[in-house]
Amino acid sequence: MPKKLKNVAPPKGVARWFYRLPIQLYKIGLGGVLGHRFLLLTHTGRRSKLERKVVLEVVRFDKTARQFVVAAGFGPTSDWYRNIQASPQVVVQSGKLRMDMKANFLSAEEAGQEMVDYARRHPIAARELPRIMGYQLEGGEEDLRAFGETLKMVRFTSDQI
Repeated sequence: MPKKLKNVAPPKGVARWFYRLPIQLYKIGLGGVLGHRFLLLTHTGRRSKLERKVVLEVVRFDKTARQFVVAAGFGPTSDWYRNIQASPQVVVQSGKLRMDMKANFLSAEEAGQEMVDYARRHPIAARELPRIMGYQLEGGEEDLRAFGETLKMVRFTSDQI
């Protein structure tokens, strides 16, 4: 089973600036170079009601259904996660797509399965992700599933097909 070794806080200072750098790619029209492995999420601040933006890694993109699954890597207290809980209507940009979408929150079981599937598609990233997030995994599908079940994941869906 996954063992939590440390709590990982969202980046601050220079690290925060580095994490937010991909937003600039989208601003100047070059977000497409990131393909569908990342997305730009535009959402509404829960208190300020102002437009907010964050770039997130995509766990899964379903091209046919035009759905994206992402994980709250820094946990459920991440501002973007709390903001979309308050206001689930968002805009997602990924590759050359830009769509109005709605946030749907996955159950622990669904998140666990998404992590197992992610590991099949991206084995190196799946090996490093838990370590970056402060977890130690023993290995194997059940450990990955249990790790995924600890994560908060969101599926963005659209009626535009």
